[in-house]
Amino acid sequence: MNLIIVESPTKARTLGRFLGEGWTVDSTMGHIRDLPKSKIGVDVEHDFAPDYVVVAKKKETIDRLIKESLQSDKVYLATDPDREGEAIAFHTYEMLNAKSKKQNAKFKRIVFHEITESAVKEALNHPREINLPLVNAQQARRILDRLVGYKLSPLLWKKVRRGLSAGRVQTVAVKLVVEREREVEAFKNEEYWEIWVGLRTQDTEHKELSVKLVKIDDKKAEVKNGEQSGAIVADLEKSVYSIFAVDKREANKRPSPPFTTSTMTQAAARTHYWTAKKTMSVAQKLYEEGLITYHRTDSLNLAVQAVSAARDYIKGRFGGNFLPEKARFYKTTSKVAQEAHEAIRPTDVIITGSTEQVASLGRDGEMLYGLIWRRFMACQMADSVVDETIISVNAKGDREYLLQVKGEVMKFEGWKMVYKKKEEVDDILQLPEVQAGDKLHLIKVNPFQKFTLPPPRYTEASLVKTLEKLGIGRPSTYAPTVSTIQDRQYVEKIEGKFQPTSLGFAVNDFLIANFPDVFEYSFTASMEGDLDEIANGKKEWVPVIRTFWDPFVAKLDKVEISAKRVKIETETTGKKCPTCGKGDEIIRLGRFGKFLSCSLFPDCKYTAPFVEKIEMKCPGCMAGDVVIKKTRRGKRFFGCSAYPNCKWASWHKPEDLKAKGTSEQVLDTNTVQ
Repeated sequence: MNLIIVESPTKARTLGRFLGEGWTVDSTMGHIRDLPKSKIGVDVEHDFAPDYVVVAKKKETIDRLIKESLQSDKVYLATDPDREGEAIAFHTYEMLNAKSKKQNAKFKRIVFHEITESAVKEALNHPREINLPLVNAQQARRILDRLVGYKLSPLLWKKVRRGLSAGRVQTVAVKLVVEREREVEAFKNEEYWEIWVGLRTQDTEHKELSVKLVKIDDKKAEVKNGEQSGAIVADLEKSVYSIFAVDKREANKRPSPPFTTSTMTQAAARTHYWTAKKTMSVAQKLYEEGLITYHRTDSLNLAVQAVSAARDYIKGRFGGNFLPEKARFYKTTSKVAQEAHEAIRPTDVIITGSTEQVASLGRDGEMLYGLIWRRFMACQMADSVVDETIISVNAKGDREYLLQVKGEVMKFEGWKMVYKKKEEVDDILQLPEVQAGDKLHLIKVNPFQKFTLPPPRYTEASLVKTLEKLGIGRPSTYAPTVSTIQDRQYVEKIEGKFQPTSLGFAVNDFLIANFPDVFEYSFTASMEGDLDEIANGKKEWVPVIRTFWDPFVAKLDKVEISAKRVKIETETTGKKCPTCGKGDEIIRLGRFGKFLSCSLFPDCKYTAPFVEKIEMKCPGCMAGDVVIKKTRRGKRFFGCSAYPNCKWASWHKPEDLKAKGTSEQVLDTNTVQ
């Protein structure tokens, strides 16, 4: 009898489907040992020795695994193929081996990047020992984050507000959001005008096209105000138009590489509006069911067999002209990616998003699997081919003008047959067939007043992309980081964009002012690099931690003495307190979100729920106001301020509600209220 130990019951069931008699597959249900929750659990005086304890409620699991291991000839530790999985394997081995009369030889580590029969059997044929550098890298990260959290949190309690906590990577993520918000606040928009001209050919076909003003007297057109625009429009209305040039060129567009963790979360956010947390949760299920390769990866490596299978499928379904001459392999740009890992891909290209095996996972599983399948298939397909065309129009009036329009015509879809980004369309712009010298008739000159825009606030997708670009965090940390900064109420998501709360501003400003080096982008990235060096066996973990710890703790002591307490800015409603009538009614941020309070607290104890109103009446009763509410899980929806007398509610955004003008109730208010 042999025992295979994995992390999750789902993974265990998948393995059990193709392992025959003589095998027992069981799961640890995640970590079985960790640092204690009630104390720091790290002995900084003795080389940062961790004090690991059994995770709460895991005693029965451990007892069961010990019993099964004692009855087994071999024990294979088959936890995930990353640092976290290696650490779980290590802790499991230590606890089981202590009860197995030190039978070290019976314990083996196996790693596979997809849960398929061939991959698992290949792993069983090549067992190895536990990779201690990987364990040390995970341990170093865990200890580093524990030291920062346990030392900074009490300081925040004293200097900002009780109950706060800080994290190494999370603080840097908040810093990004805060800095972007201040860019938005400081931005001063500038007026400019775009001028488009509608034209028609003078032949019998009367083909129409719309062109944009780009040059005036051979200089770039810069129209800064309405007065300039008016003068130009008046001249264009009496100008003579003709085709100056028609430039065409054939362009090949290569497909994007297969997904990594970062690009998968970005694509799911753009396409399905999913959070990083949801994407990783759905991907975990797909992996454990054996449908995709391991989903925590920054590698673009692809197995030769998988590429060959994809090419065979493409040729059979779409035809040989959809295959590039040579198979496509992609170079990983991340300096620290583990090339032993693969990019995220289907384990079997024959399984499409509509198969019964995928459908059993529900709509979310189908959607994400379909995205992964299409991205992988596309990366092995031929280039798409388009005709890029630029039509230049000359206009002669009191001055000489050049106007242009750009468009594409699809000649061969190639990889776009299976994968298109959300913002793409089949033909960007259909242009009429015209030739240089053709005379044109003016239809109308259309001036548009515009204003420069501030840099966009971060979405989940763009924040993850920026963290990856800066080298901060790793595939396993993106989703937890984005979730944590929201859970701690340092940032809030409004219409899909992150904005810092007053608490986020206060905590960020305090930490950055007093610990600029610790939360500087390049320093955080270099620390990630040190952890990677530990994982590769090139550095020892204790000196890395000590290099960080000694100056950090010295700075901590100084800040505790010298730093002033931070005041959290409050927002007023513009009304007086309804209880005392003296203080202002203000919006505070509490443990469960925003609430109303009196500015004279604690002298006045007035509090009330904070309700964010939309400037429109409820389409259900036409009496109450539309207000923003949240479900028990924190998802925003729109409801009536007169609830429970009016139970109208909707997921639709305010502008959608106005456009629809509907009173249809689309939510079960008994569930969400």
